[in-house]
This record gives sequence, C-alpha cells and structure tokens, in this order.
Amino acid sequence: MGRFSGKKIVITGASSGIGLAGAMRIIDEGGEVMLTGRHQQKLASLRTLLPERAWFLQNDGAKPEAAHALAESVESFGMLDGLWLNAGQLAFSTVENTTETQFDTIMANNVRSAVLQIAALSRFLKSGASVVITASTAAYEGTPLAALYAASKGAQLALVRSWATAFAARGIRVNALVPGAIDTPLLDAIPVPFREQYDEQIRATVPLKRQGTPEEAAAVALFLLSDDARYVTGSQYVVDGGLLRL
Repeated sequence: MGRFSGKKIVITGASSGIGLAGAMRIIDEGGEVMLTGRHQQKLASLRTLLPERAWFLQNDGAKPEAAHALAESVESFGMLDGLWLNAGQLAFSTVENTTETQFDTIMANNVRSAVLQIAALSRFLKSGASVVITASTAAYEGTPLAALYAASKGAQLALVRSWATAFAARGIRVNALVPGAIDTPLLDAIPVPFREQYDEQIRATVPLKRQGTPEEAAAVALFLLSDDARYVTGSQYVVDGGLLRL
C-alpha cells in the first residue's frame, strides 16, 4: 500500500514542472489528484499520461473568481487530505523599470491567489490534512532583477507561519517547499541573453554544481504532504543544492 493510498490531493499549477512530477508520483503511490493549470491544451494532453485517479481543472488563480470555481470542483472531488499551492509566476525587471502592472500581476499570481484559494478550500480540509505552498530561495537571495518575485515569495513564507498557527487546532499542518534552481518551464521567463549567464552562475554558486530536477523538488513536497511529516508544521524545506546553506 502506497503512502497516498485512498488520499485526495489538490495541486495547483500542476500541468508541468514540479507540480506535475508530484501529481504523477502521488498517483503511483495510490492517491487521487486534482491538477489545475491555466492552459486547457496542456491539461488535455495529460489525460492520456494520467488516465486514472486524476481530475483536471482549467483555473487561473490570478483571477479573483478562480478560487470560487476551484471550490466548486473540489466539492465534487471530495474532502481533501492535502492541498499543494504550487502555481506561480516569475518575472524580471530593474528597479527603475518596475511598473504598477508588473507589481499587480506578480502579487495576483503568487500571493492573492494563494490567500483566496486557501480561504475557499479551508472547509474541505480534513482534520490532519497537510497544506504545502511552493515558495522560492529568491526570498533570500537578493537578486536585483527579481525584487517583485522575491517579495511575493517572502510573503508566502509569512503566510505559512500564520496559517500553521491558525490551522493547528484542526490538526492541519502548513509548510513551505523552498526550491532553488530547478529545471522547470518557469525558467523560460529568463531572457535568452541572460540564460547562459544564469547557467554559469548556477555552476559557480551551487555546491552541487547543477540545477535540481522537478522530481527531486517534488519528493520533498510529497514528504510534507504525507503522514511521514505529521509532526512538521510552520517549516520551510529548502531544496537548492546547497545554495543558501541554511
């Protein structure tokens, strides 16, 4: 019997990268997963890859009405053993060129979406359920071109601490996955002229001299979602090849 046998998990932003890797492994370990994503075409292509115990929902968390739509689908899906708030957006800008639109977009995708989703789904979380949010080492790195992204991820870490306290009375755990350089489609946001420079920086600053894989990051999230982490809450689990050395 797998760790997730008989369990139901929702993963937002699960049409690729870390979220998809996690969904596939949860299903392999006996669980049932609802995967959400912005793009219907991507989700449709996954139906053949995940033909069993997988639900699919097109849902753009940046839109205020998305949380209500997600809650309606979860009502049909069933009470939740786990909620993984994984959806997010990466953007780069100099301090001088930062705009109101960029600020609103990043905060809507990375902060408001998580706040509204957990508010809408709280009533579906079983006693003893686990909540994981995907933050980022960007919150600590001080990268000058990623100030907005870093601020949004720092906000997520603050939310985890407050949520862990708020949900403790129900036996619900809340933790953060804090990935560093993971090879996912999110990195497509890096401008092409800077990609080679980025790769060189990884080799120079990450002790393990490489990017992580989606599967390596997802494995830590699945630990937090599982009963193996039943005494872990309000914590941050860094998966960065040693970059931060915390």
